[in-house]
Amino acid sequence: MKEKNPWPVTIIIIVIGVIAIVALVTVAVLQNMPLSQKYKYGIVLDAGSSHTALYIYEWPAEKDNNTGRVEQTHSCKVKGPGISSYASDPWKAGESLKECMKEAEMKVPGKRHHETPLYLGATAGMRLLNMENGSASDQVFQAVEGALQKFPFSFQGARILSGQEEGAFGWVTVNYLDDRLKQVCNHTSGLETTGALDLGGASTQISFVSSNYNGSESPSNSVTFRLYGNNYNLYTHSFLCYGKDQAMKLMLAQQTKSGPETILDPCFHPGYNETKSYSDLYNSPCVSNRKPQGAPATFTHMGRGNFQQCQEVVKKVFDFTSCKYSQCSFNGVFQPLLQGPFGAFSAYYFVMNFLNLTNTSIPLDAVRQKIKDYCATPWKQVMAQHPDVKVNYLQEYCFGATYILTLLTEGYNFTSESYSNIKFIKKIKGSDAGWTLGYMLNLTNMIPAEAPDTPPLPHAGYVSIVTLMAILLFILFLVSLRPLWRRCSKHPRII
Repeated sequence: MKEKNPWPVTIIIIVIGVIAIVALVTVAVLQNMPLSQKYKYGIVLDAGSSHTALYIYEWPAEKDNNTGRVEQTHSCKVKGPGISSYASDPWKAGESLKECMKEAEMKVPGKRHHETPLYLGATAGMRLLNMENGSASDQVFQAVEGALQKFPFSFQGARILSGQEEGAFGWVTVNYLDDRLKQVCNHTSGLETTGALDLGGASTQISFVSSNYNGSESPSNSVTFRLYGNNYNLYTHSFLCYGKDQAMKLMLAQQTKSGPETILDPCFHPGYNETKSYSDLYNSPCVSNRKPQGAPATFTHMGRGNFQQCQEVVKKVFDFTSCKYSQCSFNGVFQPLLQGPFGAFSAYYFVMNFLNLTNTSIPLDAVRQKIKDYCATPWKQVMAQHPDVKVNYLQEYCFGATYILTLLTEGYNFTSESYSNIKFIKKIKGSDAGWTLGYMLNLTNMIPAEAPDTPPLPHAGYVSIVTLMAILLFILFLVSLRPLWRRCSKHPRII
């Protein structure tokens, strides 16, 4: 009987085997292909009293325990003063934002524009304008909103942040950037978090966690945050009119309450001499009710440059006597005992950095001596030493440093020992210290996280297919050997 040709069957088996191998390799490649990371973006405009800044934040669409991992990718300082300065020409407030907004259009990927939330938060400058002239405040916001709505982002509104929000979000920023919020500890201890000290132009904020404070005493100062699945009970307070610029108005109001034509100011350098307007000095709600009757239109502002006398004048802008609580900072405001390290930013950093005093390991007495020597330096010498610094900034560093030291030690009760717990900071890990990042971080809890890209098959399915393919290849291999079995079985046995 003629023996059948085994080659057609063998070829078919080989083809099936090759197909199975190609399928197995394809599944393995697709399963282990690196996944592209999806990102979301958010834009926050910080409309402060002296200027406005824009910040762009980026975070993975998949979030850590309901809080997005937010990083600052770009910042833009808006040219001109803060939006509250445009009360008489509201449309200019909106126009001033356009240049930075155009930068944002280029920085955020086009396909993400429509879903990128855009927020504007106004702080103490607009709080003061709203107190003074609510109609003007509304018109400024209308102009700002009109300008921002013309851009392709998802505009979420412009509003005034409360002082408590500003302080609390500043605390979130500092601790988030220091990677302290992921720690799973007893958050009532306060030892694992950093307090926040923010000094703006029109207000100052202090925020920290203290084991001595549970919110029962002065509950209005208590804020609770839930971040990374953990709760934080925070003490925070904002002092309106005690930012650096408004505090200087308070200080000058102390020296001009009798309406003099000339003042010899210990907080300005010897030889400083400028003519200033009473109307400009008293144009803020912080001092407008103190303007002396019958005062001349202008006064001559001369400098004396005496640190001790300057500090005495500065102390008069605070009320250290009234307190109905167990303990207070100033102006009758409750404050628990200070606890842990503190990050001091905004004007704290800029003033102390100018004077090379950001290193708080320097003894407090040495800091005082450095400020004393600087204030006593003649004005002409100061200008000659710093020709690139704008005069309106340069003239205020003596007052600014004296005010900061007085606020920290007399106001917030930092001592010679605890002063070293303060760290003057501008940025942390590439992000600006301030309330905006904390604000954006909080808002990401309200932005739905996208479903992350997943492999084409679940792990169990992948393992099952690989196993089946391996079994199939083994069976095909055995089947391919059948012709050999037949040949071997037809060979005569040798007995």
